[in-house]
Amino acid sequence: MFDPLTNINQKNFLLILYVVALCVFAPGIYYVSNHRSQEGQDNIDSVEQRISLGDKVLVTAHNNLAKQAGIKAFDQGDYAAAQENFSSALKSDLNDPETVIYLNNTIAAKTKDSYRIAVSVPIGGDLDVAQEILRGVAQAQDEVNRRGGINGRLMMVEITNDDNDPKIAEEIAHQLVKDKKVLAVIGHNDSDASIAAAPIYEQNGLVMITPTSSAEQLSTAGDYIFRSTPSTRDLSETLAQYAVKVAEKENIAVCVDSDAQASLSFKDNFTWAVYNHGGKINPLNCDLAAANYLPAEVLSQATSMGVDALVLAPSIRNADKATEIIAANDDRLTLFGNQTMNTYETLKGGQKNAEGMVLSVPWYSPPEGNSFTKQAEKLWGGGVNWRSAMTYDATQSIFIAIASGTERQKIQKALTNPDFSAPGATTQVNFLPSGDRNLRGTLVEIQLGKKSGTGYDFVALDEKLTSQAAK
Repeated sequence: MFDPLTNINQKNFLLILYVVALCVFAPGIYYVSNHRSQEGQDNIDSVEQRISLGDKVLVTAHNNLAKQAGIKAFDQGDYAAAQENFSSALKSDLNDPETVIYLNNTIAAKTKDSYRIAVSVPIGGDLDVAQEILRGVAQAQDEVNRRGGINGRLMMVEITNDDNDPKIAEEIAHQLVKDKKVLAVIGHNDSDASIAAAPIYEQNGLVMITPTSSAEQLSTAGDYIFRSTPSTRDLSETLAQYAVKVAEKENIAVCVDSDAQASLSFKDNFTWAVYNHGGKINPLNCDLAAANYLPAEVLSQATSMGVDALVLAPSIRNADKATEIIAANDDRLTLFGNQTMNTYETLKGGQKNAEGMVLSVPWYSPPEGNSFTKQAEKLWGGGVNWRSAMTYDATQSIFIAIASGTERQKIQKALTNPDFSAPGATTQVNFLPSGDRNLRGTLVEIQLGKKSGTGYDFVALDEKLTSQAAK
């Protein structure tokens, strides 16, 4: 029989149960929801602190009162004062590409219309590399703006700092694709960072040209992904030819960074190239990322296994470990290296033990100089390396593409046109259908010299030796 009193009691019980549950779980639900919301906002705020047109000092190693005053004025929209202060800052600190970019941005901001691109560099990951890349961008921007810009509009460059961290690179990519003012991106530096960010640019139709990432994986990353540096295939082929045919090494071992795609890619391509030229790759296990890595032990094992040459192919984050092998080698093995070893630290740390080491690099300054190298010396008070040159080439390519149309899709179509060509630091820039640059590596050798201040310099190999390697 239906009992109305019992039914009322059941409803009251359910109502009380609901209220109790709400009191118990609501604070937790609110906390989780609010925490996630705040976490997302923190990520946005964190990324924004890594992006600057001239309102932040990202490279704190180059900082002075005039630069700080310029930053403040730019942030307040007082571009006349910002221009004056940035110009003053450069007088006391010539070799500061960040300020050169900010000065050009300030002049462009004073005009009614301008174009904007972005560059991503590892300021917190490797400051030297970051500044080398910024020099290439700054030089190209300065040159085009002095000529009146593109289609009468000056170029602005937005600097972003990804620390060579793939996750941060992804966050920056998400931020840049949403900003419709950004027409293209130069970056990223590390191959792992570029590989992580590439799908985001591809899916959102924003061109990315990396000046330094060589990993083979980027060749299939998409139609909007390009590189101005040779791939590991081209770089390793040049070195393998020399090692086997000119240096006549038959039992070669390779040291890699197992955590870096570019390093592994270099080893794979170098291995194939060595066998194709009649050489042999020794099975020595040399992993610069291993927890138990010891340079003396690597050299001892290599010697006992009959190795007559050792190729050092680290990522930039483990280049110091490769330098430790150089310092400990003591003329036991002939040493070769990939483009990552083309740094001041290699010369400084290797010293006499590095003398005679041959590297395959994307570019080296012509002995007689040219307009690019002469302008670089004027801007920075000295020469630049391949990272600056390849970045200059990437920036020039984007500028040429923008001249034919400022929509993101039109920029991509211009770069993929078989007839596309842009003036580079030494040679014209052309892209293959894969987005790779049609460029081989060049060889340099560490020799006694005075340019670097370490007592040793990177010197282009005798052209006769280079041409002999290609036969």
